[in-house]
Amino acid sequence: MKKIVLALFVTSTSFCLCNCQKRSSLSSSKPIFDSIPIVRQLVPLVNELSGIADSKVNPGYLWGQEDSGNPNQIYLIRHDGTVAKTVYLKGITNRDWEDMSLAGGSIYIAETGDNAKAYASYMIYKFAEPSMSTDTVSTIETINFTYPDGSHDAEALLVDESKNIYIITKSDNPSKIYKLSYPYHTGNTLSLVGSLPFSGVVSATMNANEIIVKTYLALFYYKRQPNQTIEQALKNNSAFAPYVLEPQGEAVGFANDGTGYYTVSEKGFANTVKLYFYKRN
Repeated sequence: MKKIVLALFVTSTSFCLCNCQKRSSLSSSKPIFDSIPIVRQLVPLVNELSGIADSKVNPGYLWGQEDSGNPNQIYLIRHDGTVAKTVYLKGITNRDWEDMSLAGGSIYIAETGDNAKAYASYMIYKFAEPSMSTDTVSTIETINFTYPDGSHDAEALLVDESKNIYIITKSDNPSKIYKLSYPYHTGNTLSLVGSLPFSGVVSATMNANEIIVKTYLALFYYKRQPNQTIEQALKNNSAFAPYVLEPQGEAVGFANDGTGYYTVSEKGFANTVKLYFYKRN
């Protein structure tokens, strides 16, 4: 189902990286990321990107995916914003793909969008990350799951080093955190493992030491301590990471080399789509 978009008539803004509970206490410290991003225009334009992940097989490129009824394909996008190619995903459909994650050499796509909360079950699609020469992916694992408490609309996906899958809901207030522990089974029921002190989550990304959770208005930055699970790390104090408001920003992804993070928006009511990179200081 297509989302009803409320345009954000804001030219630009950004948030300083500071503790959400004690913002003034870090006001004199050096920001972790630049507040002014490097901006590239996406060419050719892709209308409804809702998930991105920095490629490991193809350095210098991002993977991206559209949501809600778009073709069953993913995009390979250069870091300069040039869309290099599309890769067809055979045997699956795009009911409402909402986020993607790259972990352990595999791409995970979250078939979790459900604005009307009309579906009884949901899917995660998993496949080996393609090389640049690949045109079609034919071997795709479908991980079916249900929630323990009914239907949810969810747009954020995280996958940790142990292949545990985390889904963060969007429309629940506050947003809920669900977990599917590895190994997966034919039928899976997620476990509710926590919640966030806010709602409206539309994407998430992580590396070994950090997590960013995105809403339409802000990026919430979390430090992850050694041996912490995702649910434990998301109980830590968060911070606002720099973010220029986008027309309908639904995607965030860390750079693999640790130099920063990317955001990109759906087209919404804008004339162009821009790829933003926030460099680490």
